[in-house]
Amino acid sequence: SYTPSQAPHSTLVTGAHTPSRRATMLSQFFVLSPRGDTIISKDYRGDSPPGAAEAFFRRCREERSCPPCFRINDVTYVWVKQHGLMFVCNTRFNASPSTIIELLNRLVKVFKDYCGVLSEEAIRKNFILIYELLDEIVDFGYPQGTSTENLKACIYNEPLLVDAQKLRVPSLSTKTVSSSAVHKPIGSRKTGTIGGGAARNEIFVDILERLTMLFAANGSVVNSTIDGCIQMKSYLAGNPELRLALNEDLVVGKGGPYGTVVLDDCNFHECVRLDDFEAQRLLSFVPPEGEFVVLNYRTAGDFRAPFRALPQIE
Repeated sequence: SYTPSQAPHSTLVTGAHTPSRRATMLSQFFVLSPRGDTIISKDYRGDSPPGAAEAFFRRCREERSCPPCFRINDVTYVWVKQHGLMFVCNTRFNASPSTIIELLNRLVKVFKDYCGVLSEEAIRKNFILIYELLDEIVDFGYPQGTSTENLKACIYNEPLLVDAQKLRVPSLSTKTVSSSAVHKPIGSRKTGTIGGGAARNEIFVDILERLTMLFAANGSVVNSTIDGCIQMKSYLAGNPELRLALNEDLVVGKGGPYGTVVLDDCNFHECVRLDDFEAQRLLSFVPPEGEFVVLNYRTAGDFRAPFRALPQIE
């Protein structure tokens, strides 16, 4: 046997230290509460400095607007804030911040799929499940896979249900369910159900839009944009193929006649097939299990604002 330092210079001992692999090499992952308490902490390589979570939270508290990526001594911290919680990774290598941020967002999605509700209470109650997911998603600092459906075959712990502390909006029709209905974990690998109940084939569809408007002093609109998405959460069994029909007069990337729906740009989930999109505005896809965004879109055209802002100075 020989050590890497004894190997010939022309021999590649292992692929774990190539530049492409180092781009996503993590040292530690932890989740902090708004008070700075460490809820989850997973050390993958043993090279993270002691008190890393405390040093990170102290830096965020000292700076009013803490950047998503910064260095303390020779350790790089990358973090995102979701649902009031801070999800943080650190590394001693020259890793890609954008790749780590994407990994953190996917970790948040997986946690939400398996816990149903992403909150401090849900993570504390399901910490064994969270650690099991972290062991399967990241191995020795290298991401392995973040697919909710593929991880289901490796996860054995059952989630503990937590009620979502959200305002319940009354249903507008008999075909519309409460918004809290989507806050339940995916089925277990053994029974496909939660709590031993009967399995139900359900898929929830939400259209989420964020309206950004800039008003002049006289109340007129200077600039306005809409960023939206069609989000789904699937509890369907058997991976059926679905079709989603959009407006037939939908126009993407160019102006159209009066009354048409014009989008400046849009992008689709990787599972979507666009064979019939140009001709019939149909999206065909096999939905992955859990929550996913079918379509992201953006439009900056003229539209009627649902509100007006009229400033008054006394």
